[in-house]
Amino acid sequence: MNSPEAIPLYLDCDTGIDDALALAYLLAEPAVRIVGIGTVSGNVSAERAASNTLALLELAGRTDIPVAVGATDPLHGTFHGGAPQVHGKDGVGGIGLVPETSAVVAASAVDLLRDLADEWSGQLHVLAVGPLTNLARFASTHPESVSNIADVVVMGGAFDRRGNVSETAEANIHNDPEAAAATFEAEWPITIVPLDITMDHALTEADARQIEAIQGSLPPQLAAMLATYLDYYEQGVFGIRQCALHDPLAAIIAADAAEVLREDQPAAVRVETEGEHRGRTVAVSDVALASSHDRRIVLEIAHPAAATLITALRSYDWP
Repeated sequence: MNSPEAIPLYLDCDTGIDDALALAYLLAEPAVRIVGIGTVSGNVSAERAASNTLALLELAGRTDIPVAVGATDPLHGTFHGGAPQVHGKDGVGGIGLVPETSAVVAASAVDLLRDLADEWSGQLHVLAVGPLTNLARFASTHPESVSNIADVVVMGGAFDRRGNVSETAEANIHNDPEAAAATFEAEWPITIVPLDITMDHALTEADARQIEAIQGSLPPQLAAMLATYLDYYEQGVFGIRQCALHDPLAAIIAADAAEVLREDQPAAVRVETEGEHRGRTVAVSDVALASSHDRRIVLEIAHPAAATLITALRSYDWP
C-alpha cells in the first residue's frame, strides 16, 4: 500500500523486460503512487508496449491505473521495429502476455501527461525509460504545463562508457535523438541514469529464481520473461548469465533519490543528432550552465539495485 506521502508518478515506457521489472518495483514501492502510464515505440511498438503494460497491471490487480498509447514513430523517420533479439518478439520474452479485460484510455500519452501535470501541479514526477518522443511532444505542445512537473528521471545516454547500439549511443537516446535533445532543453529538472551506472547493476540467474519463488501472479511471469533477457546478455554482453538493470535502477532512483544517491554530478547535456555519432550524449562541463538547468547525471547509488528490487517485490502482497 502507498504511504500518505507517496509521490505521484507518471511512467513513460516501451514495455520490454526491464520495463516490466521497473513497473513491478514501482507497484511494490510504497513511496510511489503511479497515477498514469504512457507508452512509446522502442523495445516494441507503442501499441504492443501498451498491451504488455495492461497485462502486467492485470496480473498485479492494478487495473485502476490509466494507460495511454503514445508516439509510434520518432520525431523524424519511422519506428525501426524494436529489439526482438533482446526482449523477444512480444517484448516480454515470448511468454504471450495479453490483457483480458483492460483497455487503453482514449487520450494520447501526451494528453494524459498534460492532464496529470495540471492535476498534480508542482507535485508530479516523471520517469522515462524509453525513447523521449512523448516528453518532447509534451514540452512543445503544452509548454504552459512543463513547469507543473516536479522532476524528470531519464534512463538513457552513455557518457564515459560505450553505447549499447553503437560505439557512442545508448538505445533510448539513439532511437529519437531529436526528442532527447528537446527534452534536455526543456525547463524542467532532469536526473539522468546512463549506461555508465546501469551496466554496473546486474541481476543474476539466482536472482531470477528468487523472483520466481515470490508468491503471486506477477513475479513468476517476470522470472519467465527474464530467461530471454539473460540469454541475450550472456551471449552478447557479459559472457556470464546476468543482465543489466537499466530501467529498474532508474525506477529506484525516481522513487527515493535522496536515500539511494551516493554520487552525482551537475552537467548540461548535448545530444548529437547528425553524423556517425548520432544519438551520442555529451556532458558539458559548465557547472553554472548545468545548475541553471538543474541537470544531474547519476554516477553511484548506495545499494545494489538487484537486492533493492527483490526486497521490494517480496514485501508486496501480490494477488
